[in-house]
Amino acid sequence: MSESGGNASGTGGSGSGAPGGGRGNSGRGKGGPRDSSQRNAQGRERNRPSQRSFTENAPAQRTRRADPARLVAFEVLRAVAAEDAYANLVLPSRIRHHGLDKRDAGFATELSYGALRGQGTYDAILARCVDRPLDQLDPAILDALRIGTHQLLAMRVPAHAALDQTVGLARAVIGAGPSALINAVLRKVTAHTLEEWLEILVAGESDETTIASLRYAHPEWIVRAMRQSLVAHGRSAAEINDLLEADNAAPVVNLVALPGLGSLDEALEGGATPGELVEGSALSSGGDLGRLASIREGSTRVQDVGSQLVARAMAAVDLGTGSDGAGERWLDLCAGPGGKAALLGALARQQGATLLANEPAPHRAKLVRQALAAVPHEIWHVRTGDGREVGTEMAESFDRVLVDAPCTGLGALRRRPESRWRRTPKDLTDLGPLQRQLLMSALAAVKPGGVVAYVTCSPHPAETTAVVSDVLRKREDLELIDAGAVLDGVSLTGHLDAGHEHTAQLWPHIHSTDAMFLALIRKKA
Repeated sequence: MSESGGNASGTGGSGSGAPGGGRGNSGRGKGGPRDSSQRNAQGRERNRPSQRSFTENAPAQRTRRADPARLVAFEVLRAVAAEDAYANLVLPSRIRHHGLDKRDAGFATELSYGALRGQGTYDAILARCVDRPLDQLDPAILDALRIGTHQLLAMRVPAHAALDQTVGLARAVIGAGPSALINAVLRKVTAHTLEEWLEILVAGESDETTIASLRYAHPEWIVRAMRQSLVAHGRSAAEINDLLEADNAAPVVNLVALPGLGSLDEALEGGATPGELVEGSALSSGGDLGRLASIREGSTRVQDVGSQLVARAMAAVDLGTGSDGAGERWLDLCAGPGGKAALLGALARQQGATLLANEPAPHRAKLVRQALAAVPHEIWHVRTGDGREVGTEMAESFDRVLVDAPCTGLGALRRRPESRWRRTPKDLTDLGPLQRQLLMSALAAVKPGGVVAYVTCSPHPAETTAVVSDVLRKREDLELIDAGAVLDGVSLTGHLDAGHEHTAQLWPHIHSTDAMFLALIRKKA
């Protein structure tokens, strides 16, 4: 889904254009059996100080335990790599499990997100420091090296502390042997600053895409895709570096108070600042937002401003009926996990409308119900079923339909740092048919005179303008509404500069939002 999850534990990641590094000690040395003569009567290895170099500290001073904040980051990276987990979902639970305070939670968040964002660049650096291909390293060792590299190159952590603490983490959770390798490799990383490493990596390279990929830690195919996306939506390809750099900036947590139900007072008293783009929003520096009563109740939610804007745009379109919305039926066709559904439900309540939220996966449908719990139950209903069937089963039944289509999520890379390394060009091909089928179903479900909002959290033309164009070509009873003008109307600025050829595209480097796409399609009466 295009809904991007916020992190209620704090913000994180590297604010620099490229990612950077960590601490660490050593790890596993050369393979092969160990000399049994080095073991004592109990079978334990004797100390061999002449053969090992852990840190510059005396043995009694070496860290032999895992610092909780760094352990959280290591556990997040392990879950992402081994279980295909999402960092923004794993991180808050790990922070609570280890009982981190606000300061340590912020450190763990920056370390987790920064190491994940910078993975491609860090791996290129590490490849220069390891005497074997990285894919021959134990995955846990590689994750520890990435954590160490980020601390060393992109965080304000003294090198000796980064080395000592990363080695302590390795000794505690991986083993004494691997900690020697980690120590040795990270000592090589400290030989250069991040900028010096980048100059080494791009030396002799003339391809601008490769250079940008290394400098801004994005796969080359995404660099090309983003450049193409800028041009497709009426912007200059020269903005590519600004866009990639914005992807690497630590995202500010966006809050929304459900209209008529929630309040931002508690958040503002706690240090949040009023949002500048949309009514009822605020920007938070993070921390444990779960401590706020309105967050626990669900009347105030974590939601990107871009998501807020497109939901409000769908609710604000003038249908030309002279009605203020009373008696209208709204549909959120792809509602999970429920962020936009909650906002739509609150807006529907204010306008006298009702909302049907559809979600095919039962466990995600449960999340939608939880998200809508703060909205009076007579306003909404959740359907668990395939959205592609709604157009047939409930033809011409709804006045407004939101299609928050499943997509690659290329517009939310700053909030989902691991996604850039998971996604492939094949995902665009695989998702295209589903996006078109869902949009066709929505157009069948909307009444004549009604409007469908097609939304993706991706700027890629294959998921945005191409989908809309393909569907419009097949029917003569459809017309595009100027989505840029509608977005301007629901924004506090009144001028977002997001519209192009009647569709609209938000950008991280322009609007400080996720890269949300919006097309508003009216079925002619």
